[in-house]
Amino acid sequence: MHSSHLLLEEPIRMVSILEPSKPNFFPAMTKIVGTLGPKSRSVEVISACLKAGMSVARFDFSWDDPEYHQETLENLKNAIKTTKKLCAVMLDTVGAEMQVVNKSEKAISLEADGQVVLTPDRGQEASSQILPINFDGLAKSMKKGDTIFIGQYLFTGSETTSVWLEVSEVKGQDVICTIKNSATLAGSLFTLHASQVHIDLPTLTDKDKEVISTWGVKNKIDFLSLSYTRHAEDVRQAREFLSKLGDLSQTQIFAKIENVEGLTHFDEILQEADGIILSRGNLGIDLPPEKVFFFQKSALYKCNMAGKPAVLTRVVDSMTDNLRPTRAEATDVANAVLDGSDAILLGAETLRGLYPVETISTVGKICAEAEKVFNQDLYFKKTVKYVGEPMTHLESIASSAVRAAIKVKASVIICFTSSGRAARLIAKYRPTMPVLSVVIPRLKTNQLKWSFSGAFEVRSFCFICILFSVRCPSM
Repeated sequence: MHSSHLLLEEPIRMVSILEPSKPNFFPAMTKIVGTLGPKSRSVEVISACLKAGMSVARFDFSWDDPEYHQETLENLKNAIKTTKKLCAVMLDTVGAEMQVVNKSEKAISLEADGQVVLTPDRGQEASSQILPINFDGLAKSMKKGDTIFIGQYLFTGSETTSVWLEVSEVKGQDVICTIKNSATLAGSLFTLHASQVHIDLPTLTDKDKEVISTWGVKNKIDFLSLSYTRHAEDVRQAREFLSKLGDLSQTQIFAKIENVEGLTHFDEILQEADGIILSRGNLGIDLPPEKVFFFQKSALYKCNMAGKPAVLTRVVDSMTDNLRPTRAEATDVANAVLDGSDAILLGAETLRGLYPVETISTVGKICAEAEKVFNQDLYFKKTVKYVGEPMTHLESIASSAVRAAIKVKASVIICFTSSGRAARLIAKYRPTMPVLSVVIPRLKTNQLKWSFSGAFEVRSFCFICILFSVRCPSM
């Protein structure tokens, strides 16, 4: 396994740490994805999020209905017009996610060392003794000693809003569990995660397909986050489905790696996907804690060498309720940048967090500081060595352009493109300066009307580190 650790470019002078950051025309070159929800769906808050540095808006369909998300999207469009900021739209599927259904929405208290039954009988009312789930086959997949996590916010070991269960007995379709920690479950739906267990559910469910073919088509989504991607075939099937939906044939698919099964097939998934989302919340449950960092570095390295965007999640959990991140979280964000992450995805921090705008701003500032000491020279040499010889003509031009720009200390690299391929290749070599991609619109017709293409290509760069786009008026 290749090491992906990128050392700092040079020892940092202590005085430079204390110097205030100088304003820059370009924000942090690492992109920030914000999940829009109850605390971040008004035009005012979304506008502030865009100004703070959000470049991709994520719509998580594991909760609420399309009408709710449509209202939020309309607010996003208004905010984009007002701020004149570019922002892409990502639809996040539910996928093979198991859920506990709490119709009454009454808080459920679970006491450590007690027992609770998981049942597929959705006619039962959720209580401290029984939890109805949305999957009939759980009992077939579980055995004594297996671990299960339940909560609106996945278990971290220090909170009381999610619970860790250990299977003590399987009886028919019911799974009887021992409660390992006291917790209170509040809300109507809770995520259920069975650690390192194969669950026989489709990656793209019928519900997902319905949402994509209605809400997704109507809004011409730029990105599809394919939750619980476990095999390369999952991506191929999703792409085939999108290809039949007109404008969505261009939609980029980001494979969301959430369990050991996805890790096992990571290399094949990377070949098929347009980008990778490392869902550290679920992975932190499936993997032993001491293995998480190794996977992160290895996965980011592979994505970098393939020239495909890599996105990290679960970086500043504490900012859901606090104005400042912990020291460990701030360091984690910086290390993600130094390891080669293209983007940081904020979930609960912006969806239900108390400080969505401040969170985006804080993460952006940390990324910008880390980018100043990113060892570009070492990264460039590693990338060139990995690509090898002979290079393709386009790869050779891209790497040479980056080397020349660094030697002459250019302030920016401007790339004219129609498909975006050249701009992506330049960004792959991570120059020290921003890459400004000018998309040349193409005239096309369906025999009924003429139109310009290119708007999608512009928004497709919203996930790629260093790459910024110019929107043409004709788009």
